[in-house]
Amino acid sequence: MENSKKEIPETTADDFSRRFSKRSGNLMWFLGAGVSASSGIPTAWDMIWEFKQQLYVSQRRVSAKSVADLASPAIRTQLQAHIDSLGTLPVADASDEYAALFEAAYPAEVDRRAYVDSKITGARPSYGHMALATLMKAGFTRIVWTTNFDPLVADACAKIYDATGPLTTVALDAPDLANQQIDEGRWPIEIKVHGDFRSRRLKNTTDELRHQNAKLRQVLVDCCGRWGMVVAGYSGRDSSVMDALEEAVAKPGAFPAGLFWMHRGEDPPVARVEELLDKAGQFGVETALVRVENFDEAMRDLLRMVPTLDTSIVDAFAGDRRRWTEAPRPSGSVGWPVLRLNGLPVIEMPSVCRRIVCGIGGYAEARAAVKAVDVDVLVARTRAGVLAFGSDSSIRSAFGPFGIKDFDLHTIESKRLRYESGERGLLREALTCALSREHSLHAFHRRSSDLLAPANPDDEKWVPLRTLVGQLSGTVAGCTSLVWREGISTRLDWADDRLWLLIEPRTIFEGIDDESRAFATEFSRERTVKRYNRTLNDLIAFWASLLASSHEDLRALGIGDGVDASFRLSGTTAFSRRAGA
Repeated sequence: MENSKKEIPETTADDFSRRFSKRSGNLMWFLGAGVSASSGIPTAWDMIWEFKQQLYVSQRRVSAKSVADLASPAIRTQLQAHIDSLGTLPVADASDEYAALFEAAYPAEVDRRAYVDSKITGARPSYGHMALATLMKAGFTRIVWTTNFDPLVADACAKIYDATGPLTTVALDAPDLANQQIDEGRWPIEIKVHGDFRSRRLKNTTDELRHQNAKLRQVLVDCCGRWGMVVAGYSGRDSSVMDALEEAVAKPGAFPAGLFWMHRGEDPPVARVEELLDKAGQFGVETALVRVENFDEAMRDLLRMVPTLDTSIVDAFAGDRRRWTEAPRPSGSVGWPVLRLNGLPVIEMPSVCRRIVCGIGGYAEARAAVKAVDVDVLVARTRAGVLAFGSDSSIRSAFGPFGIKDFDLHTIESKRLRYESGERGLLREALTCALSREHSLHAFHRRSSDLLAPANPDDEKWVPLRTLVGQLSGTVAGCTSLVWREGISTRLDWADDRLWLLIEPRTIFEGIDDESRAFATEFSRERTVKRYNRTLNDLIAFWASLLASSHEDLRALGIGDGVDASFRLSGTTAFSRRAGA
């Protein structure tokens, strides 16, 4: 057997849906927390940060408000520094991080059960759950494995079957029942590998996970020798599950109908998932990483490919659960109250960029190549090659030393803007450059968002902003090395089949470090705590009007040759109101 790592095959959602339609009855499902995210249940990743926050607040004896924004990179860094300082918990992203943090935050099993119960109370099945139950009823799905404690699969089956009897749910306290149901062909079956949230044997701590029921694990391994598997919403960070899948894949004839791993975003899955798929491929298993937008959309694609299905219930459910509809812009007092949102429609954007195929490495190496020759080129690194905006001469000077094989145009397809792809990242950087160039803003790039602040706060164009918030820049009292500015964070997102620029007024800091982080957090809270609805509305209106005020297209580089990125924004933000208002 050759031990060298091979490239993992990938496929698109539409290709997978065609394969699924021909072999669905021979594919099991393995569901992780990601499939329940659209039902409002937090993922393990979300809960990890909540545990860190609770430990920090209780052990440091500080106000919870000071670390309330768990989406803030600065606050996450602050929380992680505290966890690391304890010296008793796993490092970030370790396979046992979730279980260890859960046990540290709530040592008593009864408290852990209460915590999980509070997270799932009131949750309703998503479209994806209903679609899966529809496949179960039609015999296209027989076995569903899950790490989740929630009852959403069972709730969906109860709606689709109009009864609670057809589905058998097996938890850790009855592993023999799983074997019995499978041997007798009593479908469908849901098997909870970490127990059920109502079970006294809730498997949620490091010690308990280590002693996961051996019988149930053996059932999983044996089933992998009889059927293929589709994995959805599962990151692969749970050692107990990955150990079982690795054991299964090494057995002759494993996953006879294939092993398909649904994955969101452009980033690769965790290393252990890549290793599993690589190992499976070496043993002759048909494998593929399936790029999807989310679980709900992936299931919608599968239902379309099985025309014989009765989808009347799930279709009606989808209509009842629709979260938004198009609505005319309200005028006068008609249609109020209205909730102003912080999204600006991107009404025009680039349709092509330059593509370069050469011997460069990853994104960091591509950025370094541009920096080495000091040219204005924006780049992204994807499987198609290096994608870029810039003059052709500048691009060639940066990547010529790496042996350019192809130098052509690359079409920016909307389907690759629905998630955090290389194309979307490139457009975000280009739009940030265009806005900073047009409106004299300083830009600070972050991993998932960009920060923009006035380059010259004393300029007359910022008088309306000063009227709203007062001083626009300065140093933090008690930490004069820490400079702050009034500004916004921006990021691109996809909704309603289009890109939106999301803007958030915030205080931006320069020179922040571990020693000054607490000063920055407190200063930011004090500065913004009294910005109530009217002020926030006026702030969003100011920034929306400013960013969309250009009389010409917003151009990232302003070049006359090559491929530039041009944008147009609408100054009318999205809004929401109660249906029928």
